[in-house]
Amino acid sequence: MTDLNAIISTFSTEEEQQFISYLERKNKRNDTKNVQLFLLLKNDDYTSKDICQSLYGNYRKDAYHALRKRLYQSLIEFIANKNLLQESSVDMQIIKYILSSRTFLAYNQPKIAYDILDKAELLAKEYHLFPILNEIYHTKIQYAYLNPSVDLEKLIADFRSNQKQHYIEEELNLVYAKLRHTLNDINYKGKIINFKTILENVLSEHNISISKSLSFKSLYQLITIVSLSAAVTNDYLKIESFLIKTYQKIVKHKRKEHQLLYHIQVVYLIANTHFRNKKFKESLDYLNKMDALMIQQRKKHHSTFILKHRLLQALNLNYTNKQIKAINLLESVTKTKHQDLESLLDIHLALVMFYMQKQDFKKAQGISSKFYHTDAYYIEKAGKEWTIKKNIAEILLYIELEEIDLVESRLRSFKRSYFSYLKQINQERVIAFINLIIYYSNHPETVTSTDFKGKVDKAFTWIDEKQEDIFVMSFYAWLKSKMESKTLYITTLNLIRSAQNC
Repeated sequence: MTDLNAIISTFSTEEEQQFISYLERKNKRNDTKNVQLFLLLKNDDYTSKDICQSLYGNYRKDAYHALRKRLYQSLIEFIANKNLLQESSVDMQIIKYILSSRTFLAYNQPKIAYDILDKAELLAKEYHLFPILNEIYHTKIQYAYLNPSVDLEKLIADFRSNQKQHYIEEELNLVYAKLRHTLNDINYKGKIINFKTILENVLSEHNISISKSLSFKSLYQLITIVSLSAAVTNDYLKIESFLIKTYQKIVKHKRKEHQLLYHIQVVYLIANTHFRNKKFKESLDYLNKMDALMIQQRKKHHSTFILKHRLLQALNLNYTNKQIKAINLLESVTKTKHQDLESLLDIHLALVMFYMQKQDFKKAQGISSKFYHTDAYYIEKAGKEWTIKKNIAEILLYIELEEIDLVESRLRSFKRSYFSYLKQINQERVIAFINLIIYYSNHPETVTSTDFKGKVDKAFTWIDEKQEDIFVMSFYAWLKSKMESKTLYITTLNLIRSAQNC
């Protein structure tokens, strides 16, 4: 059955009202129940039987399904019509130029036609509209025999050049699709894949250079590809300057007003990169830009990105000693119904971390208890890395709550489920961390000893603090706080500040 609730959840309040008005104009009979169905589905709390009872007074299955089908068609028509109205006026203007020029060519008026095509060409070049440029050159070349002043060889050269640009853009789209597919295999299926090698091979196979100046969409795809690579390798320092330079091209791009969705995603990726590089002020600056973009076009994309924005904002606040503000921000959005399950899971896990850092372990346990599904479910919904982090956080929480039996069983389960996988992806540091937790849980009295500190130093292969992953540092901070008999939050902030200053 078509998930009408998922479609309706993408509507803003204004769009809901517009759709109701659209249905009312469309309805030819007074007894049509499509508006009632829409309002009931929008509520998202009713079962099919509840809705049938409300609409018909009994369970009329066939009538209900027919009504749903008609509402679905109306939703699709409404969305399509709305998008057509918002379609770039530049695109439409150029298409009108091309069509009118062909009319003049059919009436043997080449001078007028080519003047119009020249205007169309200038606009299409300015906005990097390669497919439309192809149509312009095709028309100019086809009718060149009518216009002796035309330099046919130059026209052909321009046509070939545009073909190359269009080809690069199309190839980049294929690269983007392949790499997103690969990343899904890594994140959600736990496949052991060398993403860096695949990235290099795919770019080489398609002859793509990431220094090319392309359309807005292609610039977005380049930024996304590079960000995906950083997400897998946890090396965000290498990509920061590239993202900033590429974003400068996007800011100056003529088409940015018509590419708001891509623009918001790009700003979010840069904000996230700054956060992962522990540059919290810069990250918050980009989040402010993102917030401003999210309210444009009558908040068209606000609901799509609000959870991601608030989560990243709260993480920045938490690591800049504004813990209460961060907690309040996330608590306010946990009560919101949203289709973005992955972001909701991220928010709940972040809250578990915040409350543990605050040493409010009962509150952390209350949130953690909501993770009642199997690991297989969470791997499918949020990825394997997220599921591993959740398991480690829960083990640390059980240690704090002195739930010894649960600690032991969860440690055994973790070793059985993930040690082999962690070895395959060269994450021995996680294994070392878990082994130290096992030792600590069995010998808590030794945690402040010189012997235990020696075990810690030998267990890890340390990397540059600036490059070290902020979440890895947060987990290590828990162990360090035990070793130094200090609070977890202060230990975490001190580790981060040390990394920022080195």
